Amino acid sequence: MRAVLPLDDPAADLATAGGKGASLARLSRAGLPVPGGFCITTDAYRAFVAGFRDEILRAAAGDPGSIPALFAAREVPERLAEPILRAYAELGDGVPVAVRSSATAEDLPGMSFAGQQDSFLNVKGPGALLDAVRRCWASLWNPRAIAYRDRQGVPHDDVALAVVVQKLVDADAAGVLFTADPVSGDRDATVINASWGLGEAVVGGQVTPDVITVRGGRVAESRTGDKKVMTVRTATGTEERPVPEERRAAPVLDDAEAETLAGLGARIQALYGVPMDIEWARRDGAFAIVQARPITGLPAPLEEWNDSLKGGHLWTGGNLGEAIPDVMTPITWSYVRLFIAEAMSASTLPGFDLVGNIGGRFYMNLSVVHSVATAIGVRRLLGAIEQIFGKLPPGLDVPLVGLSRWEIIRRVLPVAVGIRRRVRRNIKTMHAFLAASPARCEELRERVAATATPVELADLWEREIRPHAVTSFQMLEAAGRQGNATLVMTRHRLRDLVGDIDAEAMLTGVNADGGLASMGLLTGLSKLAAGEIGRDEFARTYGHRGPHEFEVSFPRPGEDAQWIDAQLAGLRDLRKDTEALLERQRAAREEAWARFARSHPRKAAPMRARVRRWSAVVRDRESARSESVRTFWVLRAFTVRAGELSGAGDDVFYLYLDELLDLLRGDRSVLEKVPSRRATYERYAALPPYPALIVGPFDPVRWAADPARRADLYDARATAPSAPSVPSVPSVPSVPSVPSVPSVAERDAITGFPGAPGVVEGVARVIAGPEDGDRLQPGEILVTTLTNVGWTPMFPRAAAVVTDMGAPLSHASIVARELGIPAVVGTGNATMRVRDGDRIRVDGERGTVEVLR
Repeated sequence: MRAVLPLDDPAADLATAGGKGASLARLSRAGLPVPGGFCITTDAYRAFVAGFRDEILRAAAGDPGSIPALFAAREVPERLAEPILRAYAELGDGVPVAVRSSATAEDLPGMSFAGQQDSFLNVKGPGALLDAVRRCWASLWNPRAIAYRDRQGVPHDDVALAVVVQKLVDADAAGVLFTADPVSGDRDATVINASWGLGEAVVGGQVTPDVITVRGGRVAESRTGDKKVMTVRTATGTEERPVPEERRAAPVLDDAEAETLAGLGARIQALYGVPMDIEWARRDGAFAIVQARPITGLPAPLEEWNDSLKGGHLWTGGNLGEAIPDVMTPITWSYVRLFIAEAMSASTLPGFDLVGNIGGRFYMNLSVVHSVATAIGVRRLLGAIEQIFGKLPPGLDVPLVGLSRWEIIRRVLPVAVGIRRRVRRNIKTMHAFLAASPARCEELRERVAATATPVELADLWEREIRPHAVTSFQMLEAAGRQGNATLVMTRHRLRDLVGDIDAEAMLTGVNADGGLASMGLLTGLSKLAAGEIGRDEFARTYGHRGPHEFEVSFPRPGEDAQWIDAQLAGLRDLRKDTEALLERQRAAREEAWARFARSHPRKAAPMRARVRRWSAVVRDRESARSESVRTFWVLRAFTVRAGELSGAGDDVFYLYLDELLDLLRGDRSVLEKVPSRRATYERYAALPPYPALIVGPFDPVRWAADPARRADLYDARATAPSAPSVPSVPSVPSVPSVPSVPSVAERDAITGFPGAPGVVEGVARVIAGPEDGDRLQPGEILVTTLTNVGWTPMFPRAAAVVTDMGAPLSHASIVARELGIPAVVGTGNATMRVRDGDRIRVDGERGTVEVLR
């Protein structure tokens, strides 16, 4: 038996020297500045307790408080005491030492055992040393250590305790260093906690230390703590004393010292290969390492999903961003990119991203769209862009891409020619495809459910699912490319002839016979509530539409009975309310047509024909979008089945499509990326919706933490002096969930797009998401960030609708017009300027919202 080992002895492993002893031995052998000392081995502990081990185990099971007396009643035998005292004498005559417990079950992966056993500082003299060693051994059986082992499932009869004895560093400063941010998991940050005196005040949490963050070898951030107490040596041990007033707010480390200490941390992490939790001390400018262990419970490192960092472009969350309101999981982003590549390639400028992922949310690159429109010199395209994506704030200069007009034309022309041919070809079969799509999607979901192996599912993707998705998305492209001029110019022409109110009334009726897909969910729930259809038919016909219809990690209404029950319970008068609104709007429409016929008798028939074409185009676009969404239900079924067949469960939502296919073909290494992706998703999903317009580099976490943030616009050009050059998600503190509220003086002028005409006064109900829709009472005004199909069941209860995002062709505008509900859309920040319960006036013709009280 070796009772004592030199601190740097190669034999000082976990079984012999415990976790702390083994770590210090490893550091010492690597040449790191570890105070000299020795290790009393686990063999010495076992020899000491051999005569009363069974008594200890019985006491641990029934009366742990009696265990210290069992140890105190026994002297350390000469055969153990002699080598311990000889090693102590070699450190120096009466030198003060630190005596630290080092258990065999500590510093293991996922279990630190930090603080579970006892340590003693400033121990001097042979008798005091042996007493401290005996108390360390006894601390293996204190109640907190026993309870911790029970929680971790560590058998008591398997553990033993070594003791580390080191020269005490009479530190003027000490603390803890983490080679990764222990809160965010950021592996690029070294976080240092520092305070005056010995390190116990920091480790024990009795003091608010300085916190210094080092990145790339340089101090990036420093926060001085209010260091009220410090641990100091005394003649009989240590004690806590007040920090002198002049030193409490003074920084413990300067930048050079912090960077030196971070360098030691980097060496230690390289030695262990994992992020480390390191205790350090400083004396007369020299650093010592007194403990190092892997960080336990470290969050997965976050990724950065942020295409705004690629250049100074203008991004908008309008239109499709309203249809995709959620933070997207990686697999959904893969499907959305496929969708955009096939459905919106007309706006593509090769070499630039048409769409982007900013903090997990969907954004369109308006710089690309404006650059193409400007280069080809078609000014009416800018008007069409406004109708689709919404108005830009006055004075906002759209940054264009850095290409000449002729270079843009050179890149765009081949794409435009190819799209024109494809659209012409697809329009011929579009109506037949849309008619067959529901049955085909149901068939594909059944085929997915019937697959028996992962490889079979991957083959089904390549042979049938992907081709159907591509065709479906291309049909949406074809439907969207037909009649663009009709959509924009018909409305303008009618407004010129009869004014806004009659023009909007004359353009309603698109939903005659339930033909408008945006109204489908409302129509289906109405029929279900009336008993005209059953749940199965509702699911087949309408169950693909909902508030989260693009995000494949969310169930569809057709597979979520609880969602249907909640809608029906809250909307018992749905059919009556909806029919009354539609009848009122039908009467208004016919009266407007009658007035038009009296004032423009020769134009009535041609205009009716033109409006019929307008309605047909709108229905085709809405139907094609609906079938694309139905295809996303197939994609969800495919993804869920992939999780089932591979055994990965919902981890598959955090893979990109190519990784998911690799998983199905046997490569399970892709799952290593899931913890990081899941943590990143959860961090972004906890933030409020980002501004509708973003210019340049944008850090969503820093923006959300800013109490003066704007919900309508973020322009990095205006905030560049104070903005970080490379925004970083992990380094930001927690985010407040309540947005700042402007003063009354700032709340008096809210403007947006006229979405649907009419003037209404009422109580504002500010609603964050469709899940809170039951808060909207009949006759109240719905105020929200955006709406999509999933919000439609609320509209019959609303006296008016106000949204932050939107344009004349957005969901809120289309449905509000069909129901004859006044709407103002695209206000930018109504949800931050209107308080829940305010009385407001909504003027849907002028596009204004006034706060009355």
